[in-house]
Amino acid sequence: MRAVVLKEFGAPLVLTEIEKPVPGPGQVLVRVAASGVNPLDTKIRAGKAAHARIQPPAVLGLDLAGVVAGVGPGVTGFDSGDEVYGLTGGVGDLQGSLAEYVAVDARLLARKPESLSLRDAAALPLAVITAWEGLVDRARVTAGQQVLVHGGAGGVGRIAVQLARARGAEVFATGSPRSLETIARLGATPIDYTSTAVEDYVTEYTGGEGFDVVLDTVGGAGLDLSFTAVRTYTGHVVSVLGWGTHSLAPLSFRGASYSGVFALLPMLTGQGREHHGEILRDAAVLADRGALQPLVDPRRFTLATVTDAHTIVESGTGTGKIVIDVE
Repeated sequence: MRAVVLKEFGAPLVLTEIEKPVPGPGQVLVRVAASGVNPLDTKIRAGKAAHARIQPPAVLGLDLAGVVAGVGPGVTGFDSGDEVYGLTGGVGDLQGSLAEYVAVDARLLARKPESLSLRDAAALPLAVITAWEGLVDRARVTAGQQVLVHGGAGGVGRIAVQLARARGAEVFATGSPRSLETIARLGATPIDYTSTAVEDYVTEYTGGEGFDVVLDTVGGAGLDLSFTAVRTYTGHVVSVLGWGTHSLAPLSFRGASYSGVFALLPMLTGQGREHHGEILRDAAVLADRGALQPLVDPRRFTLATVTDAHTIVESGTGTGKIVIDVE
């Protein structure tokens, strides 16, 4: 089968022929239709993501959507011809989705939303799982709460805004001036972080009390701002990029709590993979209700032009999620 292979970090990706996988016990063989591109994919390629535990040569690609082509021993719930999606590989020793076929752990898969094409479904898995673990699993967002999303127009941020709104929260999101229209379209109150101080928007929108939940998708200074923006005592800060060194004093003085999200952990350890499938099944229900929709860049890429797709992601010039047409 054809696949895009990273032969060494920092080197050009190579489109080549490799052996087609055979599904083992508990695995599903998926004929890949589309592969979503995430910023993490480009960092892995450059050798700047040690936490992904990749050793070249390797096939990259975290997100996929495709059609079940066969099942291994012990698999129930999937049959040949099922259209599925998932966050299934491209880290650790798991083959990624930049290939015509991949054998994946059935626990990481779910049937794709009926209302979405395979291409659109491939744009969802990593962002949905990350936002879900933050807002639902950790912060337990409920109706009537005020939720602030730092980076509301980014890949995870766009999904987080929709997910929080679907749970009945009043949602606010920070972004640059060029992203404010997108944030507003998603149904959140946009906040220009370049011109508005955190103290000012906390006062304007919460009466100085702070937001019930703050989801940081930016890291760095964004996480520091989150500690300042959260509500006293009952507030909860969640970060998907809390990997730096930060002062916890602002959070501690509010008596608030903090959680970190690392969506790759079940893929790297094998523990908790069932929950990925559960999240994607629940997300498919929301998508089919019209409450969760991907924003996909209209430009088309194939296995032969993956490098061009990575360049756009690295430059931050995409107008939505970049997706590779594999099939």
